[in-house]
Order: sequence, then C-alpha cells, then structure tokens
Amino acid sequence: MSLSLLSRYAFFAVCVIFTLASLPFIEHEWLWPITLVTGVLSLIGIVDLLQSPHAVRRNYPILGNIRYLVETIRPEIRQYLLESDSDALPFSRAQRSLVYSRAKNETADKPFGTLIDVYQSGFEFIGHSMRPAPLSDPSSFRVMVGGPQCTQPYSASVFNISAMSFGSLSANAIRALNHGAKLGNFAHDTGEGSISPYHRENGGDLTWELGSGYFGCRTSDGRFDPERFAVQAQNPQVRMIEIKMSQGAKPGHGGILPKHKVTQEIADTRGIMMGEDCISPSRHSAFSTPIELMQFIAQLRELSGGKPVGFKFCLGHPWEFMGIAKAMLETGILPDFIVVDGKEGGTGAAPVEFTDHIGVPLREGLLFVHNTLVGLNLRDKIKLGASGKIVSAFDIASVLAIGADWANSARGFMFAIGCIQSQSCHTNKCPTGVATQDPLRQRALVVPDKAQRVFNFHRNTLHALAEMLAAAGLEHPSQLSAKHLVRRMSATEIKLFSQLHVFLKPGELLTGEVNGEFYSRMWQMARADSFEPHETAAA
Repeated sequence: MSLSLLSRYAFFAVCVIFTLASLPFIEHEWLWPITLVTGVLSLIGIVDLLQSPHAVRRNYPILGNIRYLVETIRPEIRQYLLESDSDALPFSRAQRSLVYSRAKNETADKPFGTLIDVYQSGFEFIGHSMRPAPLSDPSSFRVMVGGPQCTQPYSASVFNISAMSFGSLSANAIRALNHGAKLGNFAHDTGEGSISPYHRENGGDLTWELGSGYFGCRTSDGRFDPERFAVQAQNPQVRMIEIKMSQGAKPGHGGILPKHKVTQEIADTRGIMMGEDCISPSRHSAFSTPIELMQFIAQLRELSGGKPVGFKFCLGHPWEFMGIAKAMLETGILPDFIVVDGKEGGTGAAPVEFTDHIGVPLREGLLFVHNTLVGLNLRDKIKLGASGKIVSAFDIASVLAIGADWANSARGFMFAIGCIQSQSCHTNKCPTGVATQDPLRQRALVVPDKAQRVFNFHRNTLHALAEMLAAAGLEHPSQLSAKHLVRRMSATEIKLFSQLHVFLKPGELLTGEVNGEFYSRMWQMARADSFEPHETAAA
C-alpha cells in the first residue's frame, strides 16, 4: 500500500477506529464528546466516499471538505489579504468561476459592475449596435470543414474540445469529455496519444491528432504505417485528421511519457512496448519539406476515404509557414483546415524556457496565417481553428474577429470536468482524477455527472456568444470581423483591431505589391522545397 493512499485515508480511518474502539467506554464523561465528534466525522467520510459530484471529497474523505469550507470564504480572504480576481496564474479565479458556473448550469451573472479597470491599457471589448439583432439559435453556429479535395466534409461546432491525450488525462476524463461532446454534437480532439477505447465508448465525434510518434498507426521502429492508419481513420467516429506539427506548451520540443507512467492500456492504445519511455520525437519522419508535407496530407486524405485533413502548429519562423503556403500553390494540394495554437496553450508539463519564451502568441500567429491565406486567394478554401486559453464567449469572439472559423479549448473543458488548477498534472497525483492514471484517484471522477457538465459548459458558452453577437447586431459568428473588436491603447485612446493590424487584400501576395514590408520579406525568404529560408532574401 502506497504512502499516498495511507495519507489520503489516514484521518478517515483514525476517526472510524477511534469511534468503534471507544463505544464500550462511552460511560466515561470525558470520552463521549470526543466519540460523538469522531462519529460525526466518520459519517461525513462515508458520505464523501459515496457521493459523486465532488472528486476531491471522494479521494480525500473528511479532509477534502476543507477545500470547500475555505473556498466559501476565499473571496473575502483574497479581497483583504491576497490577490485580485484578475490575477491569471495561469487562469484567474474569475475565469475558473465562469467555467464552473456554466458547467453546473448556475448563473454566471455578476452584480455591481465590472471588476476590470476599463481605462487600463490593453482592455478589450466588442462594440455593440444601436440596433441589436434577434437572438440566434446557438446550435446553428457551425462551420463546414472540407475543401475542394475533400469528399467527406464535416460540419463542426464553432467551439470544440482541444487536443488532450489519453495518458495525460485519465480514462474517466476521456470518457466524460467524449460523452459530453456526443451530447452537445461537437468535436473531441484525441491528442497525439491515439484513439483509446475510452474515446470510442460513447461515440462522440473525434478529430484524430497524428503526432510525430504516429501513435496508433506506427511501425515497430516508430515510423508511419499507412495500413494501420487506414483502419483507424475510416472509422465513422473519426471525422477529421489533424497532423500535429507543434504545440503551444513546448513548440519544437517533442515529449516523453516516462515508462513508469506507461500502463498496459496506454501501450496498447499507442502501439508501444511496456517498460520503455514513450517518446514523441521533435520532428516528423514522414516528411521533411513543405512539399512533402502536402504530399503526406494528400496521402492521409486518400487513406481516410476523403475525410478533412489539416495540421496544427504554433507559429515559429514565419517563412516556414509561407513555405508551406508556396508548397500548396506548387503542388495544388490544400489542407482542409489549419489549427493555430498559441504559446499560451498547453495542458502538459514543459520546460519553463519553452513555456515562457518559445513560440508566437495565438493572436499574432492566427493573424499571420489568416493574412497569408488571404494574400494567396486560399482563405475561402481552408478553414482556420484557434486554440490557446479560450474559456469564455468573449475569448471565442475575439479569435473569430481576427480570422478564425472556430475555437478549441483544452483547459476550459478540464475545468468543466473538475480541474482545480492544482498544477500537478505531471505528477500522476491530480487531486480530482482528471490528469492521472491512478485508478483510485480517477475513480473519484464520476463520468455521467462530468459529461453533463461538459455539455452544459459548451451549450451555455455558445448561448453567451449568441447574446454577444445579437448585441453587436450580428446573427452568426462568421460575421465577426476585426472592426468589431476594440482595444484601449492608453488612457485617452482606443482603436479598432482593423486599425491596429495590417490586413492583406485577396491575392496581394501573388501580385507582388504587398502592403507591409514584413509580409513581403517573409514571402521572399520562403521556400516550397525546404523549411530553410532563401539566404539571399534573408541577408
């Protein structure tokens, strides 16, 4: 029996043992009050073990209640002694409370005005209309993903679950997320850990993410296996295929799942050996140039039976993406979608240097990708997703306004199934059973309850988005543009995003008359045959 298990149940066990042992001596006047207290605590512990809504109480009977007791006075403690509601570490209390409320179908309304300083530089808002539009049905907020080379397009929600692998998340967490996606008719990204039995259990729509380890479709030496890929990709539950180029948490780094965390289930799901570290290389072996990437996309599309195929990346060197764009023009092969991740994203552990100082933030990356595709007359053929600290309707609206077609959220949906931001995801000791492979810890996460919360969070967030759109005089998220998003520049100046950023005109990169030296220079540096830049242009 592990020390962790003993520490979690020790206090409960002491209360029960003391209560039972003291009963024969209850006539002692000094003893019965203590016995009464331990008896009550024992009953509380039993209730904690039997209840389903709160994972912390199931994993820490009696002691787990301290969290909720402290939480009830937490606003007051923080108000007078500690932090503000807006301190994002990495998510603020206000953000987490919003998700918790919407997941539980509780009102998220706040009285007495905003806590945000609206005169502080960086404050953002959506402009509203003097003539609001009728409230639209949130179920109509969908986008058709699938370009001219796709034969099985997918109608995706504008809000979906971002990539989180089985292995990083528990089986029960995957079950809850996928069941919630099924209830709400939105997509659940598998993460690079492949498609587990828990992804299939409830039949929710899947976006199969294919990382550099090719988990679920790999040969014994870790290379891509077309036959194994075709078997999985042609499953009707798989609606889109996403090549993972890089992620926001640690772009260009790769990853390792230590062998002590590799269970037999993970090994079977990923197609790896037990007793060995599970390695995700920092680069793909199936392609090495932009042209080869396009050919790989075409291969995956054919093997999947014509399903939408795209890639996800966190922008690094701008000329590399423009090289991919040149490869699109040269080969005539187009991805059906591109998901732009921001450096603010990431559910897993990463070196601090990568988390803090590698990768382009979401908005700048998204804007660059959007502009490049517009400048090549490709934007209407390729859909764009955005991922990176998206938890609210405003977060969704802000990325849609600058070029995205839909938004993905990872940590937002983790909050919906009970995550409390303990930041212990990499320790296998998640207190709520979300990010752990410990069978007892994840048992505390009750799937039907959390699945309903996933559904509620998605539905209520889209309802809030519908209300925002109506206030802005719009009927559908696709009508949002940069002119609707406003930022405060100083105490005396605000600007529309359409004024703040360069937006290329359709076909502008093809004409050679580019509005903006940066885009022109990156285009000259880009190569379709290599991720390396043209040296003469870079000089």
